[in-house]
Amino acid sequence: AVFDEVDILFNDEDFKVALQSLIDSSPVITQYLFVTATLPVEIYNRLIEVFPDTKVIMGPGMHHISSGLEEVLVDCSGEGTLKTPDTAFLNKKTSLLKLVEESPVSKTIVFCNKIETCRKVENVLKRFDRKGTHVRILPFHAALAQETRLINMKEFTHSQPGGDSLILVCTDRASRGIDFAGVDHVVLFDFPRDPSEYVRRVGRTARGAGGKGKAFIFVVGKQVPLARKIIERNQKGHPLH
Repeated sequence: AVFDEVDILFNDEDFKVALQSLIDSSPVITQYLFVTATLPVEIYNRLIEVFPDTKVIMGPGMHHISSGLEEVLVDCSGEGTLKTPDTAFLNKKTSLLKLVEESPVSKTIVFCNKIETCRKVENVLKRFDRKGTHVRILPFHAALAQETRLINMKEFTHSQPGGDSLILVCTDRASRGIDFAGVDHVVLFDFPRDPSEYVRRVGRTARGAGGKGKAFIFVVGKQVPLARKIIERNQKGHPLH
């Protein structure tokens, strides 16, 4: 039995019941394989409580970003302005529109922490290209009907270079379990809440052997020095625990 994204599964209360049900109904000889790109210590401890004889096999990619990824720090703090969430959003908006206008690519993923922010970003991008002649915006978050999410995801993952510039605006719902091909840019419109999500978000581009891509990290205030430390650590090839 193979469990992917085990760090998320063990954080879900429903999973505990499902796992026990599986164990109870499976043969004693069943082998369990747990897979994850990031393994926080508390999740590991929870795992060995249930499976005390677990063997850990750690590859060189654990807690690492892709070697073909270029990280670009974008300081959106603003100078001489009163720093509020509204001014931060306006500064990020300016940076995003500049990127979309000056560096158009086939596929971009924009990550936000909240559905509310996703919707604001969608509106900004739609106003930027009112006729929809250059950019196609595809939202992907929990407030959308599942059918709409699936249609948008299918269009984004199956599109070929040369058509419209596709921009997937999403929450962390899209940072896991979906193997995106050919994503040129990832934009962290909101700084992630923990380092493991940073690794997963930027890992949506530069995938596979020889994969290349850029991640643009939008930061404000105290996030700036933290992001610098993360990027420095990544550039040295150190794992991001």
